[in-house]
Order: sequence, then structure tokens, then C-alpha cells
Amino acid sequence: MTMPRPVSDGGLVKAVLGPTNTGKTHLAVERLCAHSSGQIGFPLRLLAREVYDRVVAIKGRDNVALITGEERIDPPNARWKLCTVEAMDRDADLSFVALDEAQLGADPERGHVFTDRLLNARGRDETMILGSTALTPMVEALVPEAEIISRPRFSTLSHAGSLKLSRLPPRSAIVAFSAEQVYTVAEMLRRFRGGAAVVMGALSPQTRNAQVELFQSGEVDYLVATDAIGMGLNLDVAHVAFAGLAKFDGHRRRRLTVAEMAQIAGRAGRHQKDGTFGTLTGGASGGDRGSEFTEDEVYAIEEHIFPPIDKLMWRDARPRLDSVDALIADLEAPPGEPALAPAPEAIDLAVARILADDPKVRERARGKAMVGRFWETCSLPDFRSLGSENHARFVARLWDDLSTGTGRLGHDYVSGMIAHLDDARGDIDTLQGRIAAIRSWAYIAQRPDWVRDPQEMAERARAVEARLSDALHQRLTERFVNRRTAVLMKKLGDTGLLPVTVGDAGEVLVDGEEIGRLDGFRFDVDPQARLETRRLLLAAADKHLPRILHDRASQLLADCAQDGAALVWEADAIGWQGQVIARLQPGRRLLEPQVRIEAGFASLAAPLREKIGKALQEWLARAIGRRLKPLVRIDAAAHEAEGGPDLRAVLIALRDAGGAMARRDSGIETLDPAQRNRLRRLGVQVGALDIFVPAMARAAPLADWAKLAALTGAKPRPVAPDLPATLPSEGAPPVFYRRVGEQFVRVDLVERLVHAAHQRRERWGGAPRRRVKRNESPPRFALDPSLALSMGLTTRTYAELLHQAGFVAGTPQTMTQGRFGPPEPPLWRWRPRSNMPSPAPRTKEYPRSKPEPMQPPKAKVRITEGNPFAGLVGLIR
Repeated sequence: MTMPRPVSDGGLVKAVLGPTNTGKTHLAVERLCAHSSGQIGFPLRLLAREVYDRVVAIKGRDNVALITGEERIDPPNARWKLCTVEAMDRDADLSFVALDEAQLGADPERGHVFTDRLLNARGRDETMILGSTALTPMVEALVPEAEIISRPRFSTLSHAGSLKLSRLPPRSAIVAFSAEQVYTVAEMLRRFRGGAAVVMGALSPQTRNAQVELFQSGEVDYLVATDAIGMGLNLDVAHVAFAGLAKFDGHRRRRLTVAEMAQIAGRAGRHQKDGTFGTLTGGASGGDRGSEFTEDEVYAIEEHIFPPIDKLMWRDARPRLDSVDALIADLEAPPGEPALAPAPEAIDLAVARILADDPKVRERARGKAMVGRFWETCSLPDFRSLGSENHARFVARLWDDLSTGTGRLGHDYVSGMIAHLDDARGDIDTLQGRIAAIRSWAYIAQRPDWVRDPQEMAERARAVEARLSDALHQRLTERFVNRRTAVLMKKLGDTGLLPVTVGDAGEVLVDGEEIGRLDGFRFDVDPQARLETRRLLLAAADKHLPRILHDRASQLLADCAQDGAALVWEADAIGWQGQVIARLQPGRRLLEPQVRIEAGFASLAAPLREKIGKALQEWLARAIGRRLKPLVRIDAAAHEAEGGPDLRAVLIALRDAGGAMARRDSGIETLDPAQRNRLRRLGVQVGALDIFVPAMARAAPLADWAKLAALTGAKPRPVAPDLPATLPSEGAPPVFYRRVGEQFVRVDLVERLVHAAHQRRERWGGAPRRRVKRNESPPRFALDPSLALSMGLTTRTYAELLHQAGFVAGTPQTMTQGRFGPPEPPLWRWRPRSNMPSPAPRTKEYPRSKPEPMQPPKAKVRITEGNPFAGLVGLIR
């Protein structure tokens, strides 16, 4: 597909490029206010909100609009609009249009939106493209009519090296790349310097403004923020400290690019005030390797030298709406410009693909209007980060209402969902989840064609978001209050007076404040503790932990004496109270592994450790004896001398195979009748093709056997999770299955089918042990495959199974000239190979029914369509 080139309408196009703190955004705001109308597109709603407040102060609230995905303040006579890039109206007839941070056109996730606005959003009189100098080649290639203006940085930006959190200068901003880092740094600053403002994307604009005001007014000297401040939030920052130089970008954890580093570091310094940047050392940095700037990175940031952008992401912003297929095809089409690259599949396209597979969705998405409505529904942002599959289910629910009836979401449904989220209770994670959810409904409420009373619904959603954000801010404030040091210092004279308890999750609490954790029987001091309080924490723990550990050991010994659910055996570990307390090692026998307790027990006395190890060994032996009782009996018999070497070899092989093995080459034929009787008493069944223990034909005991087999170092055969009758034939056959053609069949069912075939043969007059005389043809008989088919075997698999058991199908007589009718069924005879064992003796499982007088079938037997005999005709060997 060839990308249409933008057509200039005569308006002046300027590309103002340069590093941070060059006044680009300030210039754009001045030009916006100088024109009769205009709009600016920003990468973040927080930045749009900040500039909106500035323009409102100049032009008045009734003349300025704020349009973002979740918030819409749009007075009827508004002529100046501040928007997020996605919310820009590229076709609006406005005097001035500006695009901020245009270099984000290279971003894989949102870049195609920035590229479209760069190519197509134009003002009547003036268009301004703001961005980094790295965007210069792209502007020259894609917007050749643009006048490129380079602006130098107002102040100097220099590297200050690495500093501890306690040595950061006032007016510093600490940038973290996860919520956990933000919380950790903010709490540590509260201990050291009395507090810090917090700016995160999860906060409402009102809460964010209040936090920024704390910093700007000087009430606090430190700001902890995510990398959102790199997108143009203008703050009075003298130093920017990086808590790390790596972040998770939605796909993988990676190191920041030089351009991203410079974008964030450039927040330091305002106008003519110089700024510095550096990294944090110590616990606040999160312990990331490579958390220091390299010399090349420092030079590039200080001199504002960055690799030029060679590609911008592109996707057709105006796909055809003739059909859903045409829509998806245009969204997948590559650009026709060498400077553009196809954008990776975004969440909206992924959702459209999923919904397009539903015939009901396609049936309703007919005509340009409905296809356009379908695409607008799929474009709902995934604020909750659910992923394409889960987000598609939410969008599908909306589409059901938007494509039927009045074409709007039910008033009760929307108001009910908003009211359900209006709950300020819960912890930090719960509140963050509700804020993400209410952002989705705030976005939906902005659509006048989606909901009734959009203004009312939008106000409700914004009010709920504000309440949730304020509650989140309150939770953060409560969390950052440092009571622990005060508690420890309060009774500094004698730490033994402090009450020490252990929480349900293993946290060790001193007078209600957490000082560390018990991982099993190992105590770890809180790594966030300051050095001067660490000794106090250890002193308080040393006074009380011996008693606490002794009580836990007594409880563990009591649980070992019982066979309840307190202890758990998983893979090669034994768990207790959610912690691994011991590991299994190979023993002298497969069913007798050895227990090795974890290193955390080192704090206990040696006699007590030995007692716990012995108790765990006894508990494991009882568990194995209870869960693998059939194999335990076989293993015990395999070590009895009176059984004889041949029987012992068979039993050992059967134990190591998990209770089932092929009869051929097993050595079973060498056993005398007494030894075979011994096998039967042990619960072993000798079949025609396999030897197996019917009591082991369950998934649970086989899974336990596989755990023990894995300890030996040998790769055990796979275990079917629920032991169905048949499985597809792929790879090695699972335990208790035989490969038969293209299927795996359980060995007990194999024996049942083979036994049924021999019973059928006897009814036709072929005694199982009668020797066929020389020149005498074995008796021929017909078989009914209905039992095999009911077990899930295919006709081909059943024929292969009979062949393995020594049954051979005779060739049916062909029709003579002039005769008509269906072919006769194949007749079988038993002609075992020389190494084929005799039929298995009858057991209680398959009692022999009284023979019925039967006659061989006539030459011609009519087979109706669908009869299972018909499938065997083409499988005669």
C-alpha cells in the first residue's frame, strides 16, 4: 500500500528541535495564544493538564478546552485546545497546530499515532513540530517543506556522579522505574529528610497537582517520580538522580537508551540555572547491575549528541470501513515510504482480530457506519493492562450493547459499574487496580454516542477517580510514616522489653513494626533498615528469636507425627507453612529417598536438628508407603531372597517402570508356577502383551513415582495427568500406556481388548491351548470392534493392536462377475509368532462367559453404511 503524502495548504510549517530546557513548549504556548484558534497535542495527560491551567490563566476558562481520553473539558465556544496526541482532531479548521515530543513517532507502541499527526495535522496559518534533534532526518524526509529551527539549551547540564540518598542536594528529583522503587525511595527520604512528594501516573490530576505544589512551594525538598517527568513536566529541579538505569518496557527488562536518559536528566536546571544528574548508590538503587553511566553516555547527555532516528512507526490512520476484513487489511498494510516502518500490532488491532473471529460480531459489523463503530470500540485503551485476550472480552461486552438496540450502553449498567468502583477501602494495590478500571469508564463516558447523559457519567467517573487517588495518596503517606525507629529508640535501654511477634506471612514484628522476616527457620533483617538501627533490630531479635524458633520446631515435630495436610511433598521438596524446609536426595532404593533439611535450621541446636531430620524422614516414609502402597509391596518382595533371582529381576524392573512394562523380554516366561502365584498375590497381572499393577493405574500414584524417579538423575517417562483411555501418539509413551499405531492405549484396556478377542476365538471353536495340526488352517472368526471404539480407539489402532497380539486378518472373498452387495467382513485367525506368549490365563477381572453355539459367517454378510466392520476391510495385513 502506498502511503499518501501530506499536502501543504500554504500554512507555515516549523520544526523546532533541540534538547530539553530549550523553551520549545513555552514557545508553542506563546504561538498558540497569539493565534485566533489552535491546539497542541501532548504525550501525557498530566502535561496537557499543566499547560491547560497556564492557557486558562491567559484566555479564560470558557475559551479553553482540555481533551484527553479520560477527561474532557470542552466549553461550547472554546477556541484553544490542549489534548493528548490520541485525542487531537487532525482535520480541525484551526489557525495553529503543534505536536509536542514528535520523536515519539519511533516508539513501537504509540509511535504510529505521532507519525500520523506529524504528517497530517496542520494549522491554517502555522504548524509547529517540537522534538529532539534526533528527529531532523525524519523531518527532512517526510516534511520537506518544514523550516527546521534548532534551539540551544538555556542552561548547562553536567554529570555529578553517584550519590547516596542521604547526600542528595535539596531540590532533587529521584526517578524510579517501578511502583516498588518509588515507594522504597519515598519511605527512605521520609526517614532521612522528613518527606518527599510523589508523582505517578496512577494519581488523579488534582492529587498530582497537590503533590507538585508540595515540592514547588518548598514544603518538601525532594520529589520521587516515574519517568513521566521526562515528558515535559516543568518543575524547579536542580538535580535528577536515577534510582536505576533499566526498566521493563512491556516486553522485557532493558537498559535505557541514551535519548531516554537525556530526556529525563534534562529536567534538571530551569532557564538560566544549571542542573546536574547522576545515580543513586546503596539500597535505593535496587541493586541493579550496570547502574552507573558510562563515559560515552555522560558525554552524549552533556553535549546533547544522540543517534539520529532513521525510522518512524506508521499505520494507516484512516483504514477503509467497507468491511471488517478491509479494515484489518489496511491496518496491516506496510507504508510506501522508506523512512517509515510498519508499527507492531497494537492492542486495538489485536482485539479487532479476536472479535472478528466471532460470526455474531461480523454479522453486526456491516456497512461503513457499523464497521467504524466496531473499530472505535476496539480502540478502547487497555488501562488495566489485562492483555489482548482479557481486554477483548471486556470490549465484546461493550460491543453487544453498542451494536444492538439503541446503540448505547445501558444507563444502569454504566452507573452501576462506576458505583461499584467507588470504594476507597483497601490497600495500595487494590486502589491502583480500581483507579485503572475507573479510567476505562472515564474514557467510555467521554463518548456522547456511547452513553446517555455523558456529562453526568463523566463527572461521576472523574469524582470517583479523584476519591480513589486521594485515598491512594493517604495510604502512601501512612506507609511512609516511620514509626519503627521511634519504637526502637523508645526503649533503647533494654531491647528485651520490646514485644516481638511473628505474623502469618513470617514477618517479625517489634511492638507492631516489622523488623525482618522468618523464612522457614532463617531470620532476615529488613534490608531497608538504616545502619544505625540495624544493630538495634538484631539485638531485639536475638532476645526473642530463640524462644520463637523453639516453639516453631515443636510445632513442626507435632505436625510430623501426624499424617495431615500440614506438611506437603512437592517435587523434590517438603514444605511446611508455605516454606521449603527440606530437600529429597536419592537413597539406596528408589522408594527410600533421604531427607536433607534446609540450611535455615542452623540456628537450632544440633540435637534438635537431628530430631527434626529423623521426624521428617519417618513422615516421608509413611507418606510413600501410603501413596505408593502397591510399589512398596513389590519393592519389599524384590529384596526377599526366597523369591529367586528371576522373580526379583522382574519385580525390580516393574518397580522402576512405575508398575507397567512390556511382557516381551521381561523374563516372565522363565518363572515357575509358584513364582507366578507370588506375582498374583502382589497384585501383578500378567497380560498377553504387558505386565502391570492395576492398582497403579491412577494419575496420583504415578505422579508420586515420577517424583522419586527424577531423583535418580534419569529422565522418567511422562505421566498422563488424568489417565484417559487413549492419548495421541507423540514422543515417548507415558507410564502405563502402550504405543499402538497412532495412539497410546492404557495397558489394562489393551489386556481387556485382547482377552475379549481370545474369548471370541474360543466361541468359534478355537480352544486357546489346542495345537493346530500340520496342514490345518487355524480357525477363522469375526470380531466386534464396538468395545474398542467405545474406548476411543480408531479402527486402525484396533487393527494394529490385534496384530501386536498375534491376530491376522484374512483377505475377504471378492465379488464375482455379476454379483452385487457389500463386502464380507474380515475373518481373523490367531497365528502367534514364535516369541509370542500364550494367551493370558483368565482372571477375575474378565470372567469367561458360557460359550454360545455359533456358526461361522456365510460367505456374504451385508454390512450397512456406518457399521464398524466396514473400517477394518482396508486394514487387512
